[in-house]
Amino acid sequence: MKSGFVALIGRPNVGKSTLMNRLIGQKIAITSHKPQTTRNKIRTVYTDERGQIVFLDTPGIHKSRNKLGEYMVNVAEHTLNDADLILWLVEPDTRIGAGDTHIMEELKKVSTPVILCINKTDTLSKDEVLPVIAEYSSRMEFAEIIPVSAMKGHGCKDLIDTIYEYLPEGEMYYDEDTVTDQPMRQIAAEIIREKVLRSMAEEVPHGVAVVIDRMEFTQRIVNIDATIVCEKDSHKGMIIGKQGAMLKKIGSAARTDIQAMVENKVNLKLWVKVKKDWRDSDMLLKNFGYDKKSIDE
Repeated sequence: MKSGFVALIGRPNVGKSTLMNRLIGQKIAITSHKPQTTRNKIRTVYTDERGQIVFLDTPGIHKSRNKLGEYMVNVAEHTLNDADLILWLVEPDTRIGAGDTHIMEELKKVSTPVILCINKTDTLSKDEVLPVIAEYSSRMEFAEIIPVSAMKGHGCKDLIDTIYEYLPEGEMYYDEDTVTDQPMRQIAAEIIREKVLRSMAEEVPHGVAVVIDRMEFTQRIVNIDATIVCEKDSHKGMIIGKQGAMLKKIGSAARTDIQAMVENKVNLKLWVKVKKDWRDSDMLLKNFGYDKKSIDE
């Protein structure tokens, strides 16, 4: 029996959450086409007859512009020391930019084995992948290099098989039925934030947090009260929309996903509040679940 922790790292929007959801066979981490979607370390669990893989999905490593950004980068970089194995996701491009160069330099400082995952290989031919492999191999030594497509599922079985080769022997950390250690309240909040990300203009989503004020389970229905927090009055108006149309759209989409998660009907009520510059407030970051102390947990 093998068991261990595997960190997924990479630049924002490279497909870490999509790959993790694909590997475990369920949607746990939210996804969007906008960068910096993931803000916290998310644990998900893959279990089969060989053992158990605990995936640690991390925020994208990027140049931070506020305290929330600093928190996200600290989460990602701290995770490198917690893992038995690191999966580094990159784009299928021979041009290695400043962001990936920075990640490479950080990886060279750790003794943890690194598997390079070249994602989005469904967008090019096999012959076009070879130069990408050659370029990265010339810059750093990897335990393995595996081309994958998180969107299509290509290469994911080979990736799981390879991960098990590098994990230590040991008992499982979680029950075999466990898929994530994230509380339902947190997943519900992230689902609502995902719908904001997917529905709103570019300038709004990064300044949005979601707080679950109440989550009450009854036999027939789950009652949820949630607050969408934004930074500007103009953003509040955009989130609510004309005659509340945008807020209704966000709520309807979120309700569908939350009902699938809790396997029950959901009564979801949403409010929108403005907290100016909350991304640079230590107190508000902590209140909204981005607590520096949690990085060590």
